[in-house]
Amino acid sequence: MPSDQQPLVSVIIPNYNYGRSIGLCVEAAQNQTYPHTEIIVIDDCSTDDSAATAAALGARVVSTGTNSGVAVARNLGAQLARGEVLVFLDSDVAMHPDAVERSVALLAEGVDGVKYGAVCGTYEPEPLIRDSLIEEYRSLQQYYLLLRSEGVIDTVHTAILAMPRTVFEEVGPFNPLLRHTEDQDYGRRISERYKVLSSLEVRGRHDHDDTVRIVLDKVFSRARLAVPLILSRRALQGGFVTGPRAGASLAAPLSVAALAAPALWGPVWFLLPAVLFVLSVLGDLDMYRVVRGHRGRLFLGYFVAVNFLVNLTVFAAIGVAGVQWLFSSRFRRLYDPQPRPSQSAALGSAVGAPGV
Repeated sequence: MPSDQQPLVSVIIPNYNYGRSIGLCVEAAQNQTYPHTEIIVIDDCSTDDSAATAAALGARVVSTGTNSGVAVARNLGAQLARGEVLVFLDSDVAMHPDAVERSVALLAEGVDGVKYGAVCGTYEPEPLIRDSLIEEYRSLQQYYLLLRSEGVIDTVHTAILAMPRTVFEEVGPFNPLLRHTEDQDYGRRISERYKVLSSLEVRGRHDHDDTVRIVLDKVFSRARLAVPLILSRRALQGGFVTGPRAGASLAAPLSVAALAAPALWGPVWFLLPAVLFVLSVLGDLDMYRVVRGHRGRLFLGYFVAVNFLVNLTVFAAIGVAGVQWLFSSRFRRLYDPQPRPSQSAALGSAVGAPGV
């Protein structure tokens, strides 16, 4: 397509206190091979200098006015955007230089004659900023999960998410009531109308959380809040809800519970927790092969230990969610359709950037 006929792409970056990565994120968005882009940073009332950093780099920066969550920030960005194609980009992701160009091409041309309503990017196995082992774990874990989900998916990965404006307007905005699982809800809604592609051609580096506590907190929250969606729609793909992965999440807590067996029935029962632990490892064996190929045996030992904790966390989250499902109608209705917000809502306030 001649360059003068290429559609304008609006890169929409929600931000809340991502001062350490927002500069890398904006610079990568500015250095795309695709020539027709605008960059809009929607700042959700950050308390650090991230908004000022983005504005100093030349991005258009707009405030939500009140801290309201990433769904509200993305919706505001879409309202302000002028582009025919919207690219939602997390503020801790630096896209490869050709990510926008490849996204536009995949949306326009499809793959093998199949057209897509949205294209999701994937991550590299190394974090954007390498400063902790848990980030190395999270990068490889997410890299593997996205690697194995390449192709048509029935969710969306919002770290890099491209779609035509017409699709966004038809599907509607992100649910502003959801602060942690707005992507899973949006994936359900868009995949009811369009095919969504997870593509290894669209790549970036992700700056993951750098403490074990934060990682486990996020895993627990997302797993717990995903249960109502999974129970209402049992065809979801990927992550911790399929085959061997679910088996690994079950075998991990059973192996811990089985540690009581030797005390109750004698030393020979030490075999039970050992067998269950092996089963938990076998459930993720393919992932461990990939990790060993990238980082070697020494790091693999650390990875297996952390992944065991993650599996325990997922199991605990599902247990808590099961109780909530039984006793809370509000929890069961978490993903019920919400009325669309008025398009005349306030559009935020400028932070001091070009075009505002």
